[in-house]
Amino acid sequence: MGKPTLVIMAAGMGSRYGGLKQIDPIDDQGHIIMDFSIYDAMAAGFEKVVFIIKRANEQAFKESIGNRVSKKIQVEYVYQELEKIPEGFDVPEGREKPFGTGHAILCCKDVLDGPFVVINADDYYGKHAYQAVYDYLMEHQDDEKYRYAMVGYALKNTLTEHGHVARGICRTDDQGFLEEIVERTHIEKRGEGAAYTEDDGKSWTEVSADSIVSMNMWGFSRSILQELETGFVSFLQDELPKNPLKAEYYLPMAVGELLRKGKASVRVLTSRDKWHGVTYKEDKKMVVEAIAELKEQGLYPEEF
Repeated sequence: MGKPTLVIMAAGMGSRYGGLKQIDPIDDQGHIIMDFSIYDAMAAGFEKVVFIIKRANEQAFKESIGNRVSKKIQVEYVYQELEKIPEGFDVPEGREKPFGTGHAILCCKDVLDGPFVVINADDYYGKHAYQAVYDYLMEHQDDEKYRYAMVGYALKNTLTEHGHVARGICRTDDQGFLEEIVERTHIEKRGEGAAYTEDDGKSWTEVSADSIVSMNMWGFSRSILQELETGFVSFLQDELPKNPLKAEYYLPMAVGELLRKGKASVRVLTSRDKWHGVTYKEDKKMVVEAIAELKEQGLYPEEF
């Protein structure tokens, strides 16, 4: 079995942030969040990274990070475009929003030949997370079930003071395996707790701030790609017509379906590190301060 590949989802439009946040520097040396992700991944043993981007952003990505990191690690680009859908289906008129994280990973099927780890481009996951998921994939292979993994974080450590977030809320068994994941697309911080709405704020449901949530850091065998292909067709047939301009095929939805069918197990690896991310422009200051503190602790050199 080959070493896992790192897959970075960077095709999001960044609409809430107000810009192309994935390539916004977060230190005086011009490093972006992906620099730290790749640095940590290489330290864990990864030797290849695949960037999922929009073709229109290709030049900006290569100039900001791709050309630089390609000197240290094998780099490939995959383009998530609306037109990448199965024959017999059409892109809804007026649709601009990408089809979601499940579709993003499906776009990688021609460049992945073994296990891989999925992350968001604009999230900082911490060193321990990469080592934990890398080791799991190196030590486990599919048998009677697909053997996947996910790095989980406490919800309270993933919220922002500046708006709402989408999170996959997880339930695990007493052995640390994922039983269910429910995508909540509008969660807000409420004092020391949190709440979510499913009807644009008409009603709210409280949720524990200690709930384990998915930040889209997954470890998969290649088997997930065929499952995503099948699931995406079902999405296009059943879900897209209900909301043609905004419906998305989320990766956690696909995993949840495999769990319900008993086809997969997902080991939840709880990271010792704190997650940091930029959802809104106002979040950047906190990330900049966190990275500066990690450098002071000696976890990262000034130049790398």
